[in-house]
Amino acid sequence: MNLTLYLHPLASFCHKVLIAFYENGTDFRPVTVDLGDPSSAGALLEKWPVGKIPVLHDAARERTVPETSIIIEYVQRHYPGPVLLLPANEEARMDARLWDRFFDLYVSVPMQKIVTDRLRPAGGNDPVGVADARRSLDTAYAMIEAQLKGRTWATGEVFTIADCAAAPALFFASIVHPFGSDQPNLAGYLERLLERPSFRRALEEARPYFFMFPYREAMPQRFLGEEALT
Repeated sequence: MNLTLYLHPLASFCHKVLIAFYENGTDFRPVTVDLGDPSSAGALLEKWPVGKIPVLHDAARERTVPETSIIIEYVQRHYPGPVLLLPANEEARMDARLWDRFFDLYVSVPMQKIVTDRLRPAGGNDPVGVADARRSLDTAYAMIEAQLKGRTWATGEVFTIADCAAAPALFFASIVHPFGSDQPNLAGYLERLLERPSFRRALEEARPYFFMFPYREAMPQRFLGEEALT
């Protein structure tokens, strides 16, 4: 097997890549990284000293590929499947890339700011930064609500890399900073993402790790019970 993906099943950015892989039936070996274990962390750091996950290693090409969007594009180029997550049409491809970056930068990043603030030691919290992150999410939600009007997926009727980014970003963001009652397009979009088999699989694999999520008490019960996601 050529492809090895270093990941953690609870990490939202890892979900993004897993969704892309599951959409296309990509053949890969997952390696769960425990950054608290020197041996596990060392295997990752040997490939990518920055220490961020996910990271893809292609043994056939002796190539290490970091960064979620680059991993997805790399696999589409060298190990293509039936689903073109980056469309062939240039305009459609640009839109998919734009909204991919949007969900990463303006939903995932502020969401993670809110989540990680709960992990800070006593006295080390950043209430100003968390307030800024919540305002950023409010702006992003409003923009996504408008973008989704008349669309099934982020950029139209075709599932793309943008939707791979949107699914985990919105799933976790909706828990730490719920959508407004005036955002039906956004809420409906998340439900469609949750019904996507690729995302359902990623979440089912993450479920044993949900106890580690700092906002677990805010998770809807439907994601926690034995019948969740089935």
